[in-house]
Amino acid sequence: MLIVLGAATVPAAAAPADPDGIGNQSLREKLDAAASAYNDAKGRLDASRARQGDLQQRLGAAELRLKELDAEVGPIAAAAYRGSRLNVSMVLLDAGPSGVMLHDAATVNYLTQRDDREIRTLAKAKKEYAEQKAALDNEIKLQEQQLAEMDKRKRDAEQALGNPGRGSSLGAGLAATANPAPRNSDGSWPRESCSVKDPTTSGCLTPRTLHALQQAQSAGFDHFTACYRAGGGGEHPRGRACDFAANASGFQNARASGADKAYGDRLAGWLIANSDRLGVLYVIWYKQVWFPGLGWKAYTSGDGTPAGDHYNHVHLSVH
Repeated sequence: MLIVLGAATVPAAAAPADPDGIGNQSLREKLDAAASAYNDAKGRLDASRARQGDLQQRLGAAELRLKELDAEVGPIAAAAYRGSRLNVSMVLLDAGPSGVMLHDAATVNYLTQRDDREIRTLAKAKKEYAEQKAALDNEIKLQEQQLAEMDKRKRDAEQALGNPGRGSSLGAGLAATANPAPRNSDGSWPRESCSVKDPTTSGCLTPRTLHALQQAQSAGFDHFTACYRAGGGGEHPRGRACDFAANASGFQNARASGADKAYGDRLAGWLIANSDRLGVLYVIWYKQVWFPGLGWKAYTSGDGTPAGDHYNHVHLSVH
């Protein structure tokens, strides 16, 4: 049997056993829930910060315009408040001949309309400024809520992992090159089902997982990969996870070293660098878990095998 990945054809190999072991389904569920909530909160935070930047620019422009109008309209408004603006009837009584009277009446009418228009313009500018200021305040409150949610979800993940020690940085410094997957207007990720064909197996994937797989392949990561897997816990049966073999020919029953280890490091680093674009929940590689907001954490679960401890493949879970 052959599986085609991008332009490369590689022999199929048996997919690794359930990576975290049968006894760790609860752990995977907790990580999934924590990472999903964290990513949605971060997406909403990023979208809110973008709106905040736009609001601050508009607020600055409105404030400048308000100062200009205050300087122009302030004397007019003050005169109107004191009742010292020209009175049409008084002008007409003192106007004299009818032609002069009509001219003066037109002049007073024009000045009155102009002054009223400028006062209304100032009032509108003040209203718009107040609305934009309120919108900016609301965005700041939203950001505070999302930051609190992110902190909570990071604590949930650490507790689920047993508060593990800090792992070593793997594949650091790679640039984000993937095309972003579509988001909701508020920055969160749309809910997706296992609805598209998995090109690596006979199963299905979510559109976002397929997008992540295709983007990784386009970036040059073309070693043997298996995504959908029936049964067990985690994201594989939901079409939301892929296992990328470190060795080009498949999942070897040995700890990756040399070029294979370097390949896994680069792939893990690339997935992390593009996590915001791909909707990455977490990455597992070389007995470490990368969780958004936490970085790499060493974990103690596993079965002692190269597959169970993720020494021979990079695991990707997608939101």
